[in-house]
Amino acid sequence: MSKRAIRNQEFDLFIPQVADLAWKDQRELMERPFFSLGKRKRLKPIEYVSPDGDVHVRVSANPQFGIATIWDADILIWATSHLNKLRDRGDNDIPRTIHTTSYDLLKAIHRDTGGTAYRELQAALERLQSTTIETSLRAPKRNKRAQFGWLDEWTLDSDPVTGAPRGLTLTLSNWVYEGLMRDRALLTLHPDYFLLTGGLERAIYRIARKHAGDQADGWTCRVSVLYDKSGSEGPLKQFTYLLKKIIAADSLPDYALTHATTRDGAAAIHFIRRDAAERARIKAELEAMAAADSRRALEDARAATLDARMEGRRRPSGDQ
Repeated sequence: MSKRAIRNQEFDLFIPQVADLAWKDQRELMERPFFSLGKRKRLKPIEYVSPDGDVHVRVSANPQFGIATIWDADILIWATSHLNKLRDRGDNDIPRTIHTTSYDLLKAIHRDTGGTAYRELQAALERLQSTTIETSLRAPKRNKRAQFGWLDEWTLDSDPVTGAPRGLTLTLSNWVYEGLMRDRALLTLHPDYFLLTGGLERAIYRIARKHAGDQADGWTCRVSVLYDKSGSEGPLKQFTYLLKKIIAADSLPDYALTHATTRDGAAAIHFIRRDAAERARIKAELEAMAAADSRRALEDARAATLDARMEGRRRPSGDQ
């Protein structure tokens, strides 16, 4: 038996097969700015208030580690997807604590498994545990606020002889766990989400997935509202510039983005599923072809009527 097989044998009861795992994320996290969009350490708090003023979010950093990033959130997505799989198969006792290996987690979320990757994994776990979130999200009308971190605790085990990383155990915070256990609280992510390299790209995809969803006509959002939802650290002008680059690249999974304008003239973005956009394009082409055929048929009928009249005028009259 290979060393790889021996190493994983201990964890076989806990590790889901990645090929069978449907990637899930919590709806309420996808449309609001809970994570830093840059890989540079962010110490400036993220502040967000919903347009109606009901939902408040404040994300604060531990100065030693910085705010958890949108790449760190991949670990939460992995954990959410894993526990959701247990729930779907009918398990009654779904734990907050998950056991796996560093290698399997990194492979699952499309990360390198070289030496630096394990140090980066530890740094991500440190940020997820030390970041402080305060929000009124689940009880906005009562102005009840919750304060929590993403993880309550974690451990990384290594081989006592070689120092190679082995087991990984992480415990989700109660707030995160309660959120993923609620009915209809999760949305499926496209697997290519993990291949997006830009923090803003990831945030825009998450917002689109939450709001545009499967709507046939898509969803339109003001640029200023997108800016607030993203939690971008730079000014609105910089955000708008980066957003234009994302639209031009047209590389988001599932969704196509186009520039739009609201009724009052504000700059906006229209999101629509690519399959819906393709269906709309084909429908428009078919309608245009049908309209052209109809015009040609009408023109042919008019021409035939005119020809008949002209022929009648040219025909000689009978003998008197």
